[in-house]
Amino acid sequence: MITTIFRLRQALLAAAVILTAAPAFAAQCNPPGGFTAFLGEIKTEAVAQGISARGLAALDGLTIDDKVLAADHRQGVFKQSFEQFSGRMISQDRMVKGAKHMRELDAALNRIEQQYGVQGAVLVAIWGLETDYGVNQGKLQVVRSVATLGFDCRRTDKFQAELMDAMRVIDRGMLSEAEMRGDWAGEIGQTQFLPSSYLKYAVSFDGRGRPDLVRNATDVLASTANYLKGNGWQRGQAWGPGEPNFDVIKTWNKADVYARTIALFADRLDGTRAKAEK
Repeated sequence: MITTIFRLRQALLAAAVILTAAPAFAAQCNPPGGFTAFLGEIKTEAVAQGISARGLAALDGLTIDDKVLAADHRQGVFKQSFEQFSGRMISQDRMVKGAKHMRELDAALNRIEQQYGVQGAVLVAIWGLETDYGVNQGKLQVVRSVATLGFDCRRTDKFQAELMDAMRVIDRGMLSEAEMRGDWAGEIGQTQFLPSSYLKYAVSFDGRGRPDLVRNATDVLASTANYLKGNGWQRGQAWGPGEPNFDVIKTWNKADVYARTIALFADRLDGTRAKAEK
């Protein structure tokens, strides 16, 4: 997490008070020098944190994305009722495709469950809801999106941290800048990992080399399982509201209607799998 700097300006004394517990400076959101000044501060901090030229190059030529700011300010989908939201999201088409993926990836899902303890139906439900099984991953530049949101003062600490981690993903060769395309909030890949989660939980399940959450479905599902395990998933336990793993689903998305929709979709997919095994 990026260090927060509290700048206290008084009428007769203009001074920056820096918290000495942290070695790095956080960039000021929406500074007088605008986006260019903000990126300059970010670059200075990134250098101090050991990010090399490959990662720093992702900042070159960046501009504000007004569409990202507009999307952030108009969020309203989770204000729908659970019945409205789940009815729209768990479509017949998603059910049919999800059941097909459950059959085709059965062996991989079993291996993933053995290693991480997360049931395949939950993973496929998340996969389907996030990107329609990898079809709609988003086309926006991730670095530009998180830089825009870090510059805005609504959630600057969160997205400055994501910007640093996006640069680290590039710096470590996990993804190139061109590969880092996603939705407006900077999500990457087929289950929409933020850069911080990509760094922490992305795995190459078959040991081929770097994790690939953009193109490789097995890596996508295993990494999603790794995320859930890392956030407290209990092997063999149920995932519905009030059950042991529901709160872990809410770490994926804190919106109650979304978490409940994941749980319901997983229940239905699990039912199709049970019928297929009879």
